[in-house]
Amino acid sequence: MKRNFLKTVLAIAVTATFFSCGDELLEKSPTSFINVDDAGESGQLNPAILDANLNGIYSMMINTGTGGTTSHEDFGQKGYDIMSDFLSGDLALTANNYNRYADFVNLQSTIDYANTDNYTPWRYYYRVIRSANLVINSLGGNDIVPATDNAKYSLGQAKALRAYAYFYLSQYYQAEYNGSEAILPLPTDPNDPVLPQSPMSEVYDLMIGDLTSAVTFLNGFNRTSKSSINQDVAKALLAYVYAAKGDSASNLLAKGLADQVIASGYPLMSSSEVTGGFNNAATPGWIWGFDITLTNGLDLISWWGQMDVFTYSYQWAGDKKGMDDGLYASINANDVRKTQFDTSNSLQPRNKFYNAARVIGGQRNIEDDYIYMRVAEMYLLSAEMAAKENQPAAARTRLKQLLSQRFNNASDYAYVDGLSGDALLDEVVLQTRIELWGEGKSYLSMKRNKQMMTRGSNHVFFPGLSVPHTDERLTFEIPRAEIQNNPFIN
Repeated sequence: MKRNFLKTVLAIAVTATFFSCGDELLEKSPTSFINVDDAGESGQLNPAILDANLNGIYSMMINTGTGGTTSHEDFGQKGYDIMSDFLSGDLALTANNYNRYADFVNLQSTIDYANTDNYTPWRYYYRVIRSANLVINSLGGNDIVPATDNAKYSLGQAKALRAYAYFYLSQYYQAEYNGSEAILPLPTDPNDPVLPQSPMSEVYDLMIGDLTSAVTFLNGFNRTSKSSINQDVAKALLAYVYAAKGDSASNLLAKGLADQVIASGYPLMSSSEVTGGFNNAATPGWIWGFDITLTNGLDLISWWGQMDVFTYSYQWAGDKKGMDDGLYASINANDVRKTQFDTSNSLQPRNKFYNAARVIGGQRNIEDDYIYMRVAEMYLLSAEMAAKENQPAAARTRLKQLLSQRFNNASDYAYVDGLSGDALLDEVVLQTRIELWGEGKSYLSMKRNKQMMTRGSNHVFFPGLSVPHTDERLTFEIPRAEIQNNPFIN
């Protein structure tokens, strides 16, 4: 791996407002968090306070500057979705008039530990971890089983959030799963000192333990907003963790969890929905997302400000981003997803992600929502795991269920019935890249399937480049700030 825990503490106000870091970093028990000593150990904690603490973390996922900079690329989870899509090669920077992402896409940032592109995800995910640890501690600690349902629901969400953050760190800062290799500091308590890197096996054990507990604690939880993690989100995250390990037993567990999420009833997005803008968290096929409103205060510095030509954005102004032209060429002409991309405008996703008013440069203050996860991912993950574990019939069934929503004529995807072995797996991976383009999932697929990153001809930098997933340029460096403050990392 490439280097540890940045000592930042995030004060989460009961009003769900996050403050910038400063001297308060040394505060061991911020007053913005309830403390179990104050509330007693019965678990009779105020649900409103617990909800506010958690909502603060969910807000951090979409807030600007949570990576510790004023960069226009620093806006929470969706910012790192863009970065990882660039590293996968499926997202092409096709014009770079404003120099956003230039060093990153030129593969210079990820080999320079002093570059802030390595710092922002590290700081962001460890802030999520620190905040989740504070919530867990306020509820009684890692081993507590709360006495009330409300406390269980809060603890389940906090543990799932901690696992979510560790999962992305494990993907971004390590080339592939190697259980014995030391990779990340593993704080599980807000009072933990600076820690050395733990082996990858311990990081995965923590994630699996957290998410397994979350699945149990979130049983019966009815969320009021898709921004909250419910049992289905926890199961899906756990499926991704198992899938990233890559051994047969883990693959089967991942498939089982994906199938459980599918069985919960989320419908696949229809042909009209996948060309409908991806701008509404109420879309039935979305499992996890954030309902953006004007009160969130997002504008140019946002995912929409980078990706949507119908928003006042870099995408409109001249830092153009589109689908890799090699990947685009692989899409069947009768596939509705082919229409998501504008062939006359650098394969920009003008018919996938867009503000509904469709006025070029029109949306100034962001009201369109953020997507984190949808049920199509689970169909594809189930198919992938089935293909890897010699269950071709199950893999073909899941894949065809998805493709039936992308083609009008079943004859267009009948070829799937003739696939098996590596050819079947390759097709599932290809369909994953097509279906989930621009949603931050291609990099995860590249890592767990140990693929080459290959760029087509429409990239500004390194067109035609092909390198393995283990190339050091495709993995983030532990940032200089962490190395300077952690004596355990050289």
